[in-house]
Amino acid sequence: MSSMDQLQQSAVTATSTNATLTGMMIAGWGWVANLIVYLVGEFNFKSIDATQVANVVNGSINLIPIIGAVLADSFLGSFRVVSISILSTLLGIIILTLIATLSYLRPHCETGLSLCYGPSKIHLAVLYSAITLASIGLGMASSMLRIVLVGDWDLEFVRRLILWVCLFSCWEIVSTAMNKPQGSPYTSLARVIVAAIRKRKLLVSTGGKDYHHEINDRENKDIATMPKRSFRFLNHAAMKTEGDINSDGLIAKPWRLCSVQQVEDLKTLIIIFPVFASTVLLCTPLAVQTNMTVLQAIAMDRHLGSNFKIPAGSIAIVGLISSATFIALLDRFLYPNWKNLTGRWLTPLQKLGTGHVFNTLSMAMVAVVGSERLKKAHNNHLQGQQGGAVVPMLALWLFPQLIVVGMGEAFHFPWNVSLYCQEFPVSMKNAATSMISIAVGIAFYVSAASVGLIRNVTGWLPNDINEGRLDNVYWTFMLLGLLNFGYFLVCAKFYRYQQ
Repeated sequence: MSSMDQLQQSAVTATSTNATLTGMMIAGWGWVANLIVYLVGEFNFKSIDATQVANVVNGSINLIPIIGAVLADSFLGSFRVVSISILSTLLGIIILTLIATLSYLRPHCETGLSLCYGPSKIHLAVLYSAITLASIGLGMASSMLRIVLVGDWDLEFVRRLILWVCLFSCWEIVSTAMNKPQGSPYTSLARVIVAAIRKRKLLVSTGGKDYHHEINDRENKDIATMPKRSFRFLNHAAMKTEGDINSDGLIAKPWRLCSVQQVEDLKTLIIIFPVFASTVLLCTPLAVQTNMTVLQAIAMDRHLGSNFKIPAGSIAIVGLISSATFIALLDRFLYPNWKNLTGRWLTPLQKLGTGHVFNTLSMAMVAVVGSERLKKAHNNHLQGQQGGAVVPMLALWLFPQLIVVGMGEAFHFPWNVSLYCQEFPVSMKNAATSMISIAVGIAFYVSAASVGLIRNVTGWLPNDINEGRLDNVYWTFMLLGLLNFGYFLVCAKFYRYQQ
């Protein structure tokens, strides 16, 4: 087969895979966006309980990509992982469709009565099985997108593609069948730690000949010949001792000896970890705001004119549109003009810091709106009504905060991806693309834990948000955002770019 035929065949494969995953992602993110509304309206969940389920689901979807990346790298390859994700998503959505179609698969309300029964164990088992299958498929598909983007395209193109990702809420993928499993980089990291501990009594050498280099590393001028002085304890892992190397130059005892490059890879991850931690704390208030905004929308007047009512689950599209718009504006106008005025580009960390500011500002804005909504609920005596009551306040008041959230995401999400792809070791480029998902996933779990703690310690989050103090919750997380911004500034000051 000629190279032209191979190219045409790859294009056909890419197009079909692209179309399949696009449809899958649209369906997947569609049910995720409306999960809280569905649990409250159809399964008779208490409002805060529904947000806790949504926190766990969103957290899992964002953590699954790292599992998909490991499976693709180490065992199955990208094509098989994509196939599994498509099958899993299809089964999950089929079950969700059956739940929505067959009334006996969900709880019911007595006709003419306001009393509604909660879901039974069977109802919950079927519901959670469907959500689990759909979440696994959605998360794995996301990981395959990130692997291919970084593997096949330059970073500038990736950053611009994020515009379309935000706009259409679906993920693009170009090619998956050609990626072959090549072994897990995480095993190498574990080997460095174990080898360093086992050789901890050796004196750290200052001679390059005392350290082991892989055969391919010796031919690469970009590979370090001597381990750096930072985290010197880990340098023990690359020191050669008798019996560590076979006559053919290969390592005889993988858990006693590592290459210099493997040691430096682990050091790079340690150095970037504080920045990653700040990203988790940045995303935690956003996770709280994402779910609580849906609850607020349910309890507000969502009419636009007399004939149209905004679906509560679709309110977040305002943030997506804002993010897509500002990514385009930043890429085409702000960043080039900044370069023309100052003679240098904004660094990734400077852009991340700007995102911190906008997201903290959005928490203050939603707290003010939440406070005003509670005042109207109190003045109209709307507390404690069965099923909650709609406050005479337009949901349009939620739009400004969502626009500011989108502005913040336009700064920090693309450049988080860029920073990790730039700074991560070459052997972990696939994992680098999943780091932002890991941060978001952890943030949703932290959000669930935080909401649970607030419910137990305070009276701010009763099941009827018209009775609680949701504004106090927002102010608390705004304070967390301010503290995290200070922590980020310290990290940025001392951070040294590895690449």
